[in-house]
Amino acid sequence: MSGGAWAGAAMAGVTATYALCSRRLFSTPLSSAIVFVGSGILLGPAVLDLVDLERDPAPIIALLEVALTLVLFTDAMTIRRRDLQTGGFLPGRLLGIGLPLSIGAGWLLAWPLLPGLTVWELALVGAVLAPTDAALGKTAISHPRVPALVRHGLNVESGLNDGMVLPFFVLFLAAIPGTHYAEEGVAGVFWRALVLSTALGLLVGGLGGRLLQWSRARGWVTREWRQVCLLAVAVASYELAVVTDGSGFIASWVAGFAFGFALRRYRAGVEEEDPDRTAEFAENLGGLLASISLLVFGAVLLGPALEHLSWQILLYAVLSLSVVRMLPVALSLAGSGLRPPTVAYIGWFGPRGLASVVLALLVVEEHVPGVELLGRVVAITVGLSVLLHGVSAVALAERYGRWYEKTEAATRDLREGTPVPESPVRRRLGPLGKPET
Repeated sequence: MSGGAWAGAAMAGVTATYALCSRRLFSTPLSSAIVFVGSGILLGPAVLDLVDLERDPAPIIALLEVALTLVLFTDAMTIRRRDLQTGGFLPGRLLGIGLPLSIGAGWLLAWPLLPGLTVWELALVGAVLAPTDAALGKTAISHPRVPALVRHGLNVESGLNDGMVLPFFVLFLAAIPGTHYAEEGVAGVFWRALVLSTALGLLVGGLGGRLLQWSRARGWVTREWRQVCLLAVAVASYELAVVTDGSGFIASWVAGFAFGFALRRYRAGVEEEDPDRTAEFAENLGGLLASISLLVFGAVLLGPALEHLSWQILLYAVLSLSVVRMLPVALSLAGSGLRPPTVAYIGWFGPRGLASVVLALLVVEEHVPGVELLGRVVAITVGLSVLLHGVSAVALAERYGRWYEKTEAATRDLREGTPVPESPVRRRLGPLGKPET
Protein backbone atom coordinates (compact mmCIF):
# COMPACT_ATOMS: atom_id res chain seq x y z
CA MET A 1 0.00 0.00 0.00
CA SER A 2 1.54 3.32 -1.11
CA GLY A 3 2.18 6.25 1.21
CA GLY A 4 -0.50 8.30 -0.56
CA ALA A 5 -3.07 5.57 0.03
CA TRP A 6 -2.20 5.40 3.73
CA ALA A 7 -2.52 9.19 3.96
CA GLY A 8 -5.93 9.12 2.26
CA ALA A 9 -7.14 6.34 4.52
CA ALA A 10 -5.95 8.21 7.60
CA MET A 11 -7.67 11.44 6.52
CA ALA A 12 -10.90 9.57 5.85
CA GLY A 13 -10.66 7.93 9.27
CA VAL A 14 -10.20 11.24 11.07
CA THR A 15 -13.12 12.80 9.16
CA ALA A 16 -15.43 9.87 9.89
CA THR A 17 -14.45 9.79 13.57
CA TYR A 18 -15.17 13.48 14.04
CA ALA A 19 -18.45 13.17 12.16
CA LEU A 20 -19.58 10.38 14.51
CA CYS A 21 -18.77 12.54 17.57
CA SER A 22 -19.72 15.96 16.15
CA ARG A 23 -22.90 16.43 18.17
CA ARG A 24 -21.21 15.42 21.40
CA LEU A 25 -18.27 17.77 20.79
CA PHE A 26 -20.25 20.77 19.55
CA SER A 27 -20.75 22.46 22.94
CA THR A 28 -17.25 21.64 24.23
CA PRO A 29 -14.00 23.61 23.80
CA LEU A 30 -12.73 20.82 21.52
CA SER A 31 -13.60 22.40 18.17
CA SER A 32 -13.44 20.65 14.81
CA ALA A 33 -10.43 22.80 13.89
CA ILE A 34 -8.52 21.58 16.96
CA VAL A 35 -9.34 17.97 16.10
CA PHE A 36 -8.26 18.24 12.46
CA VAL A 37 -5.12 20.29 13.09
CA GLY A 38 -4.05 18.01 15.95
CA SER A 39 -4.64 14.95 13.80
CA GLY A 40 -2.59 16.54 11.03
CA ILE A 41 0.39 16.99 13.34
CA LEU A 42 0.22 13.26 14.17
CA LEU A 43 -0.02 12.28 10.48
CA GLY A 44 2.76 14.61 9.32
CA PRO A 45 6.56 14.25 9.18
CA ALA A 46 6.85 15.21 12.85
CA VAL A 47 5.25 11.90 13.98
CA LEU A 48 3.88 9.27 11.56
CA ASP A 49 5.15 10.84 8.31
CA LEU A 50 2.09 9.87 6.24
CA VAL A 51 1.46 13.36 4.79
CA ASP A 52 4.44 15.28 3.39
CA LEU A 53 4.40 18.37 1.16
CA GLU A 54 7.73 17.51 -0.46
CA ARG A 55 6.59 13.98 -1.34
CA ASP A 56 3.05 14.79 -2.55
CA PRO A 57 2.94 18.53 -3.38
CA ALA A 58 0.47 18.56 -6.30
CA PRO A 59 -2.61 16.97 -4.65
CA ILE A 60 -2.06 18.94 -1.44
CA ILE A 61 -1.87 22.29 -3.24
CA ALA A 62 -4.86 21.36 -5.42
CA LEU A 63 -6.94 20.46 -2.34
CA LEU A 64 -6.19 23.75 -0.63
CA GLU A 65 -6.83 25.81 -3.75
CA VAL A 66 -10.20 24.13 -4.40
CA ALA A 67 -11.22 24.63 -0.76
CA LEU A 68 -10.37 28.33 -0.78
CA THR A 69 -12.01 28.85 -4.19
CA LEU A 70 -15.31 27.41 -2.95
CA VAL A 71 -15.15 29.32 0.33
CA LEU A 72 -14.42 32.62 -1.43
CA PHE A 73 -17.20 32.08 -3.98
CA THR A 74 -19.92 30.97 -1.56
CA ASP A 75 -19.02 33.55 1.11
CA ALA A 76 -19.23 36.36 -1.45
CA MET A 77 -22.44 34.91 -2.90
CA THR A 78 -24.27 35.14 0.43
CA ILE A 79 -23.39 38.81 1.06
CA ARG A 80 -26.27 41.14 0.21
CA ARG A 81 -26.26 44.89 -0.29
CA ARG A 82 -28.51 45.30 2.74
CA ASP A 83 -25.85 43.63 4.91
CA LEU A 84 -23.72 46.75 4.43
CA GLN A 85 -26.61 49.21 4.68
CA THR A 86 -28.76 48.29 7.68
CA GLY A 87 -26.43 47.97 10.65
CA GLY A 88 -23.57 47.94 8.19
CA PHE A 89 -21.47 50.46 10.10
CA LEU A 90 -19.81 47.55 11.95
CA PRO A 91 -18.54 45.47 9.00
CA GLY A 92 -17.91 48.70 7.09
CA ARG A 93 -15.58 49.99 9.78
CA LEU A 94 -13.91 46.61 10.32
CA LEU A 95 -13.21 46.19 6.61
CA GLY A 96 -12.60 49.77 5.53
CA ILE A 97 -10.46 50.85 8.50
CA GLY A 98 -9.58 47.80 10.57
CA LEU A 99 -8.31 45.55 7.76
CA PRO A 100 -5.73 47.99 6.28
CA LEU A 101 -4.59 48.91 9.79
CA SER A 102 -4.17 45.20 10.62
CA ILE A 103 -2.01 44.65 7.53
CA GLY A 104 0.10 47.68 8.42
CA ALA A 105 0.43 46.70 12.09
CA GLY A 106 1.44 43.15 11.17
CA TRP A 107 4.02 44.54 8.76
CA LEU A 108 5.54 46.95 11.31
CA LEU A 109 5.63 44.48 14.22
CA ALA A 110 7.31 41.87 12.04
CA TRP A 111 10.20 44.26 11.36
CA PRO A 112 12.03 43.94 14.74
CA LEU A 113 10.92 40.37 15.50
CA LEU A 114 11.67 38.64 12.20
CA PRO A 115 15.15 39.73 11.10
CA GLY A 116 16.33 38.38 7.79
CA LEU A 117 13.14 39.10 5.88
CA THR A 118 13.06 41.89 3.31
CA VAL A 119 10.61 44.76 3.57
CA TRP A 120 8.18 43.14 1.09
CA GLU A 121 8.46 39.73 2.73
CA LEU A 122 7.54 41.42 6.00
CA ALA A 123 4.58 43.00 4.22
CA LEU A 124 3.54 39.54 3.03
CA VAL A 125 3.47 38.34 6.64
CA GLY A 126 1.08 41.17 7.51
CA ALA A 127 -1.16 40.48 4.52
CA VAL A 128 -1.26 36.69 4.90
CA LEU A 129 -2.26 36.92 8.56
CA ALA A 130 -4.84 39.70 8.17
CA PRO A 131 -7.94 37.75 6.99
CA THR A 132 -10.12 36.08 9.59
CA ASP A 133 -11.96 32.76 9.43
CA ALA A 134 -15.32 32.61 11.21
CA ALA A 135 -15.32 28.80 11.05
CA LEU A 136 -12.57 28.66 13.69
CA GLY A 137 -14.70 30.56 16.20
CA LYS A 138 -18.16 29.63 15.00
CA THR A 139 -19.68 29.57 18.49
CA ALA A 140 -18.63 33.19 19.01
CA ILE A 141 -20.60 34.17 15.90
CA SER A 142 -23.57 31.83 16.11
CA HIS A 143 -24.27 31.92 19.88
CA PRO A 144 -27.86 33.19 20.37
CA ARG A 145 -26.99 35.26 23.46
CA VAL A 146 -24.53 37.39 21.48
CA PRO A 147 -26.38 40.44 20.06
CA ALA A 148 -27.42 40.16 16.43
CA LEU A 149 -25.42 43.26 15.48
CA VAL A 150 -22.16 41.66 16.63
CA ARG A 151 -22.92 38.28 15.07
CA HIS A 152 -23.87 39.97 11.81
CA GLY A 153 -20.79 42.20 11.78
CA LEU A 154 -18.31 39.39 12.43
CA ASN A 155 -20.03 37.15 9.90
CA VAL A 156 -19.95 39.75 7.11
CA GLU A 157 -16.38 40.77 7.95
CA SER A 158 -15.15 37.19 7.75
CA GLY A 159 -17.01 36.64 4.49
CA LEU A 160 -15.35 39.62 2.80
CA ASN A 161 -11.90 40.22 4.28
CA ASP A 162 -10.24 37.14 2.79
CA GLY A 163 -11.13 38.41 -0.69
CA MET A 164 -10.23 42.01 0.12
CA VAL A 165 -6.72 41.05 1.23
CA LEU A 166 -5.91 39.33 -2.08
CA PRO A 167 -4.94 42.54 -3.97
CA PHE A 168 -2.48 43.40 -1.20
CA PHE A 169 -1.09 39.87 -1.34
CA VAL A 170 -0.45 39.77 -5.10
CA LEU A 171 1.05 43.28 -5.19
CA PHE A 172 3.42 42.51 -2.31
CA LEU A 173 4.37 39.24 -4.00
CA ALA A 174 5.04 41.10 -7.26
CA ALA A 175 7.53 43.33 -5.44
CA ILE A 176 9.69 40.33 -4.41
CA PRO A 177 12.32 39.36 -7.03
CA GLY A 178 12.16 35.79 -8.31
CA THR A 179 8.42 35.20 -7.88
CA HIS A 180 6.00 34.43 -10.69
CA TYR A 181 4.24 37.75 -10.16
CA ALA A 182 7.55 39.65 -10.17
CA GLU A 183 8.16 38.50 -13.75
CA GLU A 184 5.03 40.40 -14.77
CA GLY A 185 6.02 43.47 -12.79
CA VAL A 186 3.72 45.49 -10.55
CA ALA A 187 1.98 47.09 -13.54
CA GLY A 188 1.41 43.73 -15.21
CA VAL A 189 0.07 42.23 -12.00
CA PHE A 190 -2.26 45.18 -11.57
CA TRP A 191 -3.80 44.69 -15.02
CA ARG A 192 -3.85 40.88 -15.07
CA ALA A 193 -4.42 39.87 -11.44
CA LEU A 194 -6.64 42.77 -10.43
CA VAL A 195 -8.36 44.33 -13.45
CA LEU A 196 -8.60 41.32 -15.80
CA SER A 197 -9.41 38.81 -13.05
CA THR A 198 -12.11 41.11 -11.69
CA ALA A 199 -13.62 41.52 -15.17
CA LEU A 200 -13.58 37.75 -15.76
CA GLY A 201 -15.20 37.14 -12.39
CA LEU A 202 -17.97 39.63 -13.11
CA LEU A 203 -18.55 38.15 -16.57
CA VAL A 204 -18.56 34.48 -15.58
CA GLY A 205 -20.48 34.95 -12.34
CA GLY A 206 -23.07 37.33 -13.77
CA LEU A 207 -23.62 35.31 -16.92
CA GLY A 208 -23.76 32.04 -14.97
CA GLY A 209 -26.35 33.43 -12.58
CA ARG A 210 -28.56 34.83 -15.34
CA LEU A 211 -28.39 31.60 -17.37
CA LEU A 212 -29.30 29.58 -14.28
CA GLN A 213 -32.35 31.76 -13.60
CA TRP A 214 -33.32 31.60 -17.29
CA SER A 215 -33.16 27.80 -17.15
CA ARG A 216 -35.13 27.70 -13.89
CA ALA A 217 -37.87 29.89 -15.36
CA ARG A 218 -38.38 27.30 -18.09
CA GLY A 219 -38.24 24.33 -15.76
CA TRP A 220 -35.18 22.91 -17.49
CA VAL A 221 -32.97 22.37 -14.43
CA THR A 222 -33.48 20.27 -11.30
CA ARG A 223 -32.66 21.51 -7.81
CA GLU A 224 -29.70 19.12 -7.55
CA TRP A 225 -28.16 20.28 -10.82
CA ARG A 226 -28.64 23.93 -9.86
CA GLN A 227 -26.21 23.29 -7.05
CA VAL A 228 -23.79 21.54 -9.40
CA CYS A 229 -24.02 24.50 -11.79
CA LEU A 230 -22.74 26.76 -9.00
CA LEU A 231 -19.62 24.58 -8.66
CA ALA A 232 -19.03 24.79 -12.40
CA VAL A 233 -19.26 28.60 -12.35
CA ALA A 234 -16.86 28.86 -9.40
CA VAL A 235 -14.29 26.58 -11.05
CA ALA A 236 -14.67 28.25 -14.46
CA SER A 237 -14.00 31.71 -13.02
CA TYR A 238 -10.91 30.43 -11.22
CA GLU A 239 -9.47 28.54 -14.21
CA LEU A 240 -10.11 31.33 -16.73
CA ALA A 241 -8.16 33.74 -14.54
CA VAL A 242 -5.32 31.23 -14.15
CA VAL A 243 -4.95 30.60 -17.90
CA THR A 244 -4.77 34.37 -18.48
CA ASP A 245 -2.01 34.66 -15.82
CA GLY A 246 -4.36 36.43 -13.42
CA SER A 247 -5.52 35.58 -9.90
CA GLY A 248 -7.99 32.71 -9.74
CA PHE A 249 -8.92 33.57 -6.18
CA ILE A 250 -9.80 37.18 -6.99
CA ALA A 251 -11.85 36.02 -9.98
CA SER A 252 -13.78 33.42 -7.97
CA TRP A 253 -14.46 35.91 -5.17
CA VAL A 254 -15.82 38.52 -7.58
CA ALA A 255 -17.75 35.83 -9.46
CA GLY A 256 -19.50 34.90 -6.20
CA PHE A 257 -20.80 38.46 -5.82
CA ALA A 258 -21.98 38.58 -9.43
CA PHE A 259 -23.58 35.14 -9.29
CA GLY A 260 -25.49 35.89 -6.08
CA PHE A 261 -26.59 39.29 -7.37
CA ALA A 262 -27.89 37.73 -10.60
CA LEU A 263 -29.85 35.06 -8.71
CA ARG A 264 -31.51 37.65 -6.50
CA ARG A 265 -32.27 40.15 -9.27
CA TYR A 266 -33.51 38.08 -12.18
CA ARG A 267 -36.44 36.19 -10.65
CA ALA A 268 -39.16 36.77 -13.25
CA GLY A 269 -41.00 33.54 -13.93
CA VAL A 270 -38.97 31.62 -11.34
CA GLU A 271 -40.55 29.80 -8.41
CA GLU A 272 -40.01 31.50 -5.06
CA GLU A 273 -37.02 29.98 -3.35
CA ASP A 274 -34.23 31.47 -1.31
CA PRO A 275 -31.40 31.73 -3.85
CA ASP A 276 -28.86 31.13 -1.10
CA ARG A 277 -30.12 27.53 -0.85
CA THR A 278 -28.54 26.99 -4.25
CA ALA A 279 -25.18 27.21 -2.48
CA GLU A 280 -25.91 24.49 0.10
CA PHE A 281 -23.96 21.72 -1.60
CA ALA A 282 -21.00 23.97 -2.48
CA GLU A 283 -20.87 25.38 1.07
CA ASN A 284 -20.99 21.92 2.62
CA LEU A 285 -18.31 20.69 0.24
CA GLY A 286 -16.22 23.79 0.89
CA GLY A 287 -16.58 23.27 4.63
CA LEU A 288 -15.50 19.65 4.39
CA LEU A 289 -12.50 20.52 2.22
CA ALA A 290 -11.62 23.35 4.61
CA SER A 291 -11.55 20.90 7.52
CA ILE A 292 -9.36 18.48 5.59
CA SER A 293 -7.16 21.44 4.62
CA LEU A 294 -6.64 22.18 8.32
CA LEU A 295 -5.52 18.57 8.77
CA VAL A 296 -3.04 19.02 5.91
CA PHE A 297 -1.92 22.32 7.46
CA GLY A 298 -1.16 20.58 10.74
CA ALA A 299 0.89 17.96 8.89
CA VAL A 300 2.91 19.98 6.39
CA LEU A 301 3.27 23.39 8.07
CA LEU A 302 2.52 23.37 11.81
CA GLY A 303 4.21 20.08 12.77
CA PRO A 304 7.57 20.97 11.16
CA ALA A 305 7.31 24.57 12.46
CA LEU A 306 6.98 23.35 16.05
CA GLU A 307 10.37 21.66 15.69
CA HIS A 308 11.97 25.05 14.90
CA LEU A 309 10.02 27.23 17.32
CA SER A 310 11.78 30.37 18.60
CA TRP A 311 10.74 33.02 21.08
CA GLN A 312 10.59 35.64 18.30
CA ILE A 313 8.12 33.57 16.27
CA LEU A 314 6.01 32.79 19.33
CA LEU A 315 5.97 36.42 20.44
CA TYR A 316 4.94 37.58 16.98
CA ALA A 317 2.14 35.00 16.90
CA VAL A 318 0.82 36.23 20.25
CA LEU A 319 1.02 39.87 19.15
CA SER A 320 -0.66 39.03 15.83
CA LEU A 321 -3.68 37.56 17.62
CA SER A 322 -3.86 40.39 20.14
CA VAL A 323 -2.28 43.75 19.30
CA VAL A 324 -2.33 43.40 15.49
CA ARG A 325 -6.03 42.51 15.54
CA MET A 326 -7.44 44.21 18.63
CA LEU A 327 -5.81 47.64 18.34
CA PRO A 328 -6.99 48.24 14.73
CA VAL A 329 -10.47 47.05 15.71
CA ALA A 330 -10.53 49.47 18.64
CA LEU A 331 -9.39 52.33 16.40
CA SER A 332 -11.90 51.46 13.68
CA LEU A 333 -14.78 51.38 16.19
CA ALA A 334 -13.84 54.62 17.98
CA GLY A 335 -16.89 56.86 18.17
CA SER A 336 -19.27 54.06 17.13
CA GLY A 337 -21.07 54.02 20.49
CA LEU A 338 -20.21 50.39 21.18
CA ARG A 339 -19.23 49.57 24.77
CA PRO A 340 -15.67 48.39 25.67
CA PRO A 341 -16.75 44.75 26.28
CA THR A 342 -18.21 44.64 22.77
CA VAL A 343 -15.09 46.16 21.21
CA ALA A 344 -12.93 43.66 23.10
CA TYR A 345 -15.15 40.74 22.06
CA ILE A 346 -15.05 41.74 18.39
CA GLY A 347 -11.31 42.35 18.57
CA TRP A 348 -10.54 39.00 20.13
CA PHE A 349 -12.63 36.90 17.78
CA GLY A 350 -10.60 37.40 14.65
CA PRO A 351 -9.32 33.83 14.22
CA ARG A 352 -6.87 33.04 11.41
CA GLY A 353 -7.62 30.06 9.24
CA LEU A 354 -7.95 28.72 5.72
CA ALA A 355 -7.09 31.86 3.74
CA SER A 356 -3.86 32.36 5.71
CA VAL A 357 -2.89 28.70 5.24
CA VAL A 358 -3.45 28.72 1.47
CA LEU A 359 -1.72 32.05 0.92
CA ALA A 360 1.26 30.85 2.97
CA LEU A 361 1.55 27.70 0.85
CA LEU A 362 1.37 29.79 -2.32
CA VAL A 363 4.33 31.76 -1.00
CA VAL A 364 6.13 28.47 -0.29
CA GLU A 365 5.51 27.44 -3.91
CA GLU A 366 7.03 30.72 -5.11
CA HIS A 367 10.32 29.88 -3.31
CA VAL A 368 10.87 33.40 -2.00
CA PRO A 369 14.15 33.80 -0.06
CA GLY A 370 12.55 34.03 3.39
CA VAL A 371 9.99 31.32 2.76
CA GLU A 372 11.00 29.04 5.63
CA LEU A 373 10.73 31.73 8.29
CA LEU A 374 7.56 33.15 6.77
CA GLY A 375 5.94 29.71 6.67
CA ARG A 376 6.84 29.04 10.31
CA VAL A 377 5.43 32.38 11.47
CA VAL A 378 2.13 31.78 9.67
CA ALA A 379 1.95 28.17 10.90
CA ILE A 380 2.52 29.04 14.56
CA THR A 381 0.09 31.98 14.41
CA VAL A 382 -2.71 29.96 12.81
CA GLY A 383 -2.03 27.00 15.11
CA LEU A 384 -2.18 29.22 18.19
CA SER A 385 -5.37 30.79 16.86
CA VAL A 386 -6.99 27.38 16.35
CA LEU A 387 -6.19 26.51 19.96
CA LEU A 388 -6.97 29.79 21.74
CA HIS A 389 -10.04 30.83 19.77
CA GLY A 390 -11.44 27.31 19.78
CA VAL A 391 -11.02 26.85 23.53
CA SER A 392 -12.32 30.32 24.45
CA ALA A 393 -15.29 30.57 22.06
CA VAL A 394 -17.97 28.89 24.19
CA ALA A 395 -16.97 30.45 27.53
CA LEU A 396 -16.49 33.99 26.22
CA ALA A 397 -19.69 33.91 24.16
CA GLU A 398 -21.63 32.93 27.29
CA ARG A 399 -19.92 35.57 29.41
CA TYR A 400 -20.38 38.34 26.87
CA GLY A 401 -23.99 37.27 26.29
CA ARG A 402 -24.73 37.58 30.02
CA TRP A 403 -23.15 41.07 30.09
CA TYR A 404 -25.22 42.16 27.10
CA GLU A 405 -28.50 40.90 28.55
CA LYS A 406 -27.83 42.61 31.88
CA THR A 407 -26.76 45.88 30.25
CA GLU A 408 -29.67 45.89 27.81
CA ALA A 409 -32.15 45.53 30.65
CA ALA A 410 -30.70 48.57 32.40
CA THR A 411 -29.95 50.82 29.40
CA ARG A 412 -32.15 52.49 26.83
CA ASP A 413 -31.05 52.73 23.18
CA LEU A 414 -28.04 50.47 23.64
CA ARG A 415 -25.98 50.63 20.45
CA GLU A 416 -25.42 46.87 20.51
CA GLY A 417 -29.17 46.41 20.19
CA THR A 418 -29.33 48.03 16.73
CA PRO A 419 -31.54 45.84 14.51
CA VAL A 420 -29.85 44.20 11.54
CA PRO A 421 -31.15 42.12 8.62
CA GLU A 422 -31.24 38.40 9.11
CA SER A 423 -28.09 37.05 7.48
CA PRO A 424 -28.24 33.81 5.50
CA VAL A 425 -26.81 30.83 7.33
CA ARG A 426 -23.37 30.02 6.01
CA ARG A 427 -23.41 26.27 5.73
CA ARG A 428 -19.82 25.68 6.67
CA LEU A 429 -20.82 27.13 10.02
CA GLY A 430 -23.90 24.91 10.06
CA PRO A 431 -24.22 21.24 9.22
CA LEU A 432 -20.51 20.52 9.55
CA GLY A 433 -20.37 21.97 13.04
CA LYS A 434 -23.94 22.38 14.27
CA PRO A 435 -25.50 19.47 16.15
CA GLU A 436 -28.47 17.66 14.70
CA THR A 437 -31.81 18.74 16.20
